[in-house]
Amino acid sequence: MKYIDAHAHIHGKEFDIDRADVIGRMKELELGCITVGTSLEDSKKAVEVATNNDNVWATIGVHPTDTKETFEEKDFEELVKNKKVVAIGECGLDYFRLTIHNQQAEKERQKESFIKQLDFAVKYDRSLMIHCRPSVNGVIDAHDDMLHILSSYKDLSNLRGNIHFFTGTKEIADKYFSLGFSVSLPGVVTFSDEVANTFKALPMERVLAETDCPYAAPIPHRGKRNEPIYVIETIKKMAEIKGVSMEIIEKQLILNTKKAFQI
Repeated sequence: MKYIDAHAHIHGKEFDIDRADVIGRMKELELGCITVGTSLEDSKKAVEVATNNDNVWATIGVHPTDTKETFEEKDFEELVKNKKVVAIGECGLDYFRLTIHNQQAEKERQKESFIKQLDFAVKYDRSLMIHCRPSVNGVIDAHDDMLHILSSYKDLSNLRGNIHFFTGTKEIADKYFSLGFSVSLPGVVTFSDEVANTFKALPMERVLAETDCPYAAPIPHRGKRNEPIYVIETIKKMAEIKGVSMEIIEKQLILNTKKAFQI
C-alpha cells in the first residue's frame, strides 16, 4: 500500500451501486481502507466487504447514537474471530444532540455501551475505533468523559486505539497520546484553519488520515460523495502544513495506521 484511509464506510448503502468501481480505483492507486461498522448488521456487511477484498479491513461495533441497539458480546463473538477485523467500534460518546430532558440518562446509556465494547476489545486483543463528539456548544465535553473512562480503566497495558474524526485541540490530543492512542484527521483539515493549525502542532507519529466517507469530502470534492481515494487530498494538505514532502507523510501514515490497528 502507498496510502491508507483509516476510517471509511464503503460497505454502506451509498456505495451499493458502484462499490466494485470504488474499490477498483483504490487498487489502481495502491490504497487500502478500514471500513467501519456501526451496528450488528452493519458490522456484518463491513466484514463481508473486507473478507472479499485484500486492501480492505473492518471494524465491528455499535455507534453511540446512529442506533439505539445495545451492544451484546455474544452477537459479535463470531465476527471478531475474522482476521480482517482490526478494531472494535465505531463506539464511544456523542453529546452533540443532548437535550436538558435526556442528558444524564443518555450519557449513562452511551457510557455503558462504550465500556462493554472497551472490555470486548481488550478481551479479544483488538484496537478501539472511537467516536467522541462534544455538545453543539462545547459546554458538555465528551472528551472529558472519554479520557476519564480510558485513563481509569483497569488494564491500561492492553488498551489501544484511535480517536476518529479528530477536530479537538492539541491539549486534548496530547492527553490521548499519553494513553497510547492515535488521532485521525478527516478532510476537514483541507478547509478549516483551526484544524490545520492544531495538526501543525501535533507529532506526526501519532496521526492518521481518514475520509469518514461517504461524508465530509475534502477540498476540491466538497459537496460530493466522499470515497477512500479522496484521502489523498487530505494527505497532500498534511504535507503542505508540515512543510515536508508528500512521500514522507505517506510513509509515516502507513506506519502509524499499521501500528494503531496491528495490520
